[in-house]
Amino acid sequence: MVIEKGVHADIDELARLYDDLNDFLDSDINHPGWIKGVYPVRQIAEAGINEQHLYVVRQEGRIIGSIILNHHPEPAYDQAPWGIESDYSKIFVIHTLVVHPDFLKAGVGKKLISFACELGKELHMKAIRLDVYENNIPAIKLYEKFGFNYIDTVDLGLGDYGLHKFRLYEKIL
Repeated sequence: MVIEKGVHADIDELARLYDDLNDFLDSDINHPGWIKGVYPVRQIAEAGINEQHLYVVRQEGRIIGSIILNHHPEPAYDQAPWGIESDYSKIFVIHTLVVHPDFLKAGVGKKLISFACELGKELHMKAIRLDVYENNIPAIKLYEKFGFNYIDTVDLGLGDYGLHKFRLYEKIL
């Protein structure tokens, strides 16, 4: 598995990955609460690549996962009692961590979180923050295993999609 910055040529494949994952979630337990055509969608990949914040995991040339690492928190983050005070230019925010359904439980998510932590340290970030839907137990366990600390539960304004509460996590680097 190789992790590298996504490029414009990856957008179609990322859009298919998002659709494949959402189709799988529709037929299985939908832990993140994602909805095909709503989130994640092609425009997320386009923005992540245009801003140079999207990274892909490739195996034998195929994209099997991706993550967006930027400095753009959700507005609800402002309410949280974070463990460290800092300008967001020194904090990574994890968005849209996805793994293709064919590679679930194959260590791709772990590889992406390890990568985020290593890159954060390399770039002298002070912390990594994220939000996760409160019922996404597999993701919560993964983040906690990597030393992310629970900070607070907030409403991100996604109640129209049945997603009322999100847990905020932080890992100080």
